[in-house]
Amino acid sequence: MKMIAAYSADQIRSAEQALMARLPEGTLMLRAASGLAAACADLLPKVYGSRVVLLVGSGDNGGDALYAGAVLARRGARVEAVLAGERTHQAGLHALQEAGGVVAGEDAVAAAELIVDGLVGIGASGALREPYARLAEAANAAAGLVVAVDVPSGVDASSGRVAGAAVRAALTVTMGARKTGLLVDPGAGFAGRIELVDIGLDAYLPGPDVTALTRAGVAGRLPRPGHETDKYRRGVVGIAAGSDQYTGAAVLAVGGALRAGAGMVRYAGPGRPAAQVRARWPEAVITELDEPSIDGVGRVQAWVVGPGLGTGRWARELVARVLASDVPVLVDADGLNLVAKGVALLRRTGPVLITPHAGELARLTGAGRDEIEAGRLAHVRAAAAELGVTVLLKGSTTVVAEEGSPVRVNGTGTPWLAAGGTGDVLSGIAGSLLAQGLSGYDAGSCGAYLHGLAARIAACGAPLTAAEVAEAVPAAIRALSGESALDHARELTDW
Repeated sequence: MKMIAAYSADQIRSAEQALMARLPEGTLMLRAASGLAAACADLLPKVYGSRVVLLVGSGDNGGDALYAGAVLARRGARVEAVLAGERTHQAGLHALQEAGGVVAGEDAVAAAELIVDGLVGIGASGALREPYARLAEAANAAAGLVVAVDVPSGVDASSGRVAGAAVRAALTVTMGARKTGLLVDPGAGFAGRIELVDIGLDAYLPGPDVTALTRAGVAGRLPRPGHETDKYRRGVVGIAAGSDQYTGAAVLAVGGALRAGAGMVRYAGPGRPAAQVRARWPEAVITELDEPSIDGVGRVQAWVVGPGLGTGRWARELVARVLASDVPVLVDADGLNLVAKGVALLRRTGPVLITPHAGELARLTGAGRDEIEAGRLAHVRAAAAELGVTVLLKGSTTVVAEEGSPVRVNGTGTPWLAAGGTGDVLSGIAGSLLAQGLSGYDAGSCGAYLHGLAARIAACGAPLTAAEVAEAVPAAIRALSGESALDHARELTDW
């Protein structure tokens, strides 16, 4: 599988309606309940004698939970239903009671071994009302494992927003197709492991709302050198980064670019960062700039501009010169701050990939930082359309948007990546991929995947530095193919 697809609530509902029109009434719910019951049974050490509590709302999720509870009750589980909604799915409740399940009060939650969250479904938005909010908190406080039906209650299925209390699940059993909110924080952080139940929706689904590249998807997009490849064919990337104050940004961006496979890295910058790059990366071709010009740097296939440049006259002129070139350009950090202050970005003839965090995107678009964090998908889509560029929005969920394509969500990374300089490494990685011929959309999404995977390898559960992320990029690339350094050594000697 090269891509994971996810869909908005409206897309799912339309597909369900089209499918239900061709099936006997209730078929879809019974399919969903059967898959839910099987997933719950797999979580329990044994079904017989276990105590299961269903949190049942008024919608179809409540019906799914009741029918699944009936299956578990017939296998000997003690199943209790807490009826939270103004209405209850009567056929589902009858099936539960026929199987030996009972209706119980809210105090049953604390003693459950397994709690099934069927409070609200994909149509819900905004903060949970009472008693749903209280039951969500009770489920989170209980010792039992929590299984969410479709999406955890309190998580917006179409955006991942969480407006108040929300169920924190160990497992989310989602029906028919993944929902967008399960892939995007903060909702993704409440979903736990995701298990997909096939109920027959595939033929009725439109193009996805968002996608996520898998390991195979990234591996298939990364350029691989052939026997006749030379350093120029592998891609030459220019790095315009660093200043007397921020020398490390240049070192880290160059390191990310070198480690991500570019055949050559040309660095252009002032004397102090140039000296640091020369000392750390002798492989790089250095052009020490007295004036903000790229005329003498040599030919490149892509530029990275901005990390650590500062925002003074010198930096402004250098960013303008890079943007005036006709090759793809990645703009990051101070480059974005200068664009926000008026350096021309729109109507550029060459492709542009920008890599802001929420604060930088706020300066570019005029939206509030908190608004962007709360609605990452909407804002990254709007920015890509408004600016006419590919946007990689960094954060707990990194997302990549390009007008006319589904937003791509990155599935790798670690909280340890929240460290100074890691964004400079990402710029180098993605810029290297641009120079190797990937589009901004692919360079951004594959770069984010590699960056996150390298961070996991480098951290291994402990703090890391940005330099360690750069060093781990080759290991991340090897991991994509499932091969070790020893495998590659054998490849050279096996005839």
